[in-house]
Amino acid sequence: MPHSSTNSVTLLDQRCAVALSERAQRQRFRELRVAEPVRVNLADNDYLGLANDSAVKAAVAKALAAGPVSASSSPLVRGYQAAHAELETTLCAWHGFPHGMLWNTGFMANQAMLGTLAAPGDLIFADRLMHHSLIAGILKSGAKFTRFPHNDWDALERLLETKNETDRIRWVITESVYSMDGDSPDFARLAKLKSKHGFLWYLDEAHALGWYGPQGQGGAAAAGVTAEVDVLVGTLGKALGGMGAYALFHHSDWRDFLVNNAGEFIYSTYLSPLLAAGATAAIQRMRELSSEAESWRLRSRRFRAALREQGWSVPDGDSPIVPIVVGDDRAVCALGRHLRERGFAVGAIRPPTVPEGSARLRISLKAMTAWADLEAFIAELNIWRAQNPPMLESMMKGAR
Repeated sequence: MPHSSTNSVTLLDQRCAVALSERAQRQRFRELRVAEPVRVNLADNDYLGLANDSAVKAAVAKALAAGPVSASSSPLVRGYQAAHAELETTLCAWHGFPHGMLWNTGFMANQAMLGTLAAPGDLIFADRLMHHSLIAGILKSGAKFTRFPHNDWDALERLLETKNETDRIRWVITESVYSMDGDSPDFARLAKLKSKHGFLWYLDEAHALGWYGPQGQGGAAAAGVTAEVDVLVGTLGKALGGMGAYALFHHSDWRDFLVNNAGEFIYSTYLSPLLAAGATAAIQRMRELSSEAESWRLRSRRFRAALREQGWSVPDGDSPIVPIVVGDDRAVCALGRHLRERGFAVGAIRPPTVPEGSARLRISLKAMTAWADLEAFIAELNIWRAQNPPMLESMMKGAR
């Protein structure tokens, strides 16, 4: 009689094989590829080029010469070091919040904070297109949550009026720039709704940092509503060019509660002090570069207009994230391969990351990308389309 573990291994292998086969048949199989040199990088989120900035690298090198590579323990044991404290102070001053804390990743930050601060009995209203990390945190919390249609503030207000339970904590969760659509909420309307209905506003600024705000602080600062945000989350791994995340609060008890209760914080080796030192330097560089931000936003609008003139389905806006909606999974994969073979790194995004029928190229504009390279990119899009007429109908469905 075979050992029971043999049967379990076989059954698990069969389960994985069946699921992967189904995913592959639907053109949704994901695979890791080593990043190779490309002609034009329109895929990652290093919007300002700070991941390779000389001042940021110098700060990391200085920290390396003076101290260890790793924090080597959780923050409550010995991992919380001077570089982390300095970065927290810098972040608080930059955004205008009195209290902050660092996290190893943005996913960890959202999952831990919502999963710890929110609780069963709370009511959470969340934008339908919010990031998966926010969903993970809400589900962990056990709170009751309702999604409202993307950027539909009338629908949100109806929910707030219907569920006007003042004895319960009510949360509204939004992002500043949505990672797959590149659009933003109506910050002024949200601030008015908060004043009227008294909810807690949880704002994820991940993709807005650097591109918006008087010193690159993001969408809330650009709209002048930072004081209305109760929890602000930012990332160190996108426009700031490093790794990690942070959260800012107006109330010290919220920070202390997380330090004492969030398992993701308590039981993880802390962020490398080298990355903390690099992020502090990156914030200064971002402040210096922020005077150029208007030109980046204008170029985003120009790029979108040029794509639409060529018949591609692209929404209006001025963020660094430019989605080119193709619609069909097979078509977007083929187009992505064509572009990679010609030296353009792009993201080919399919469901379930985006809604069914809205597979797309996700373009990440960079402050340093030359306009001539963007024109060459559009030319390659058009070449592929001319060579693949059988896919045009599926693409038109996506455009509609």
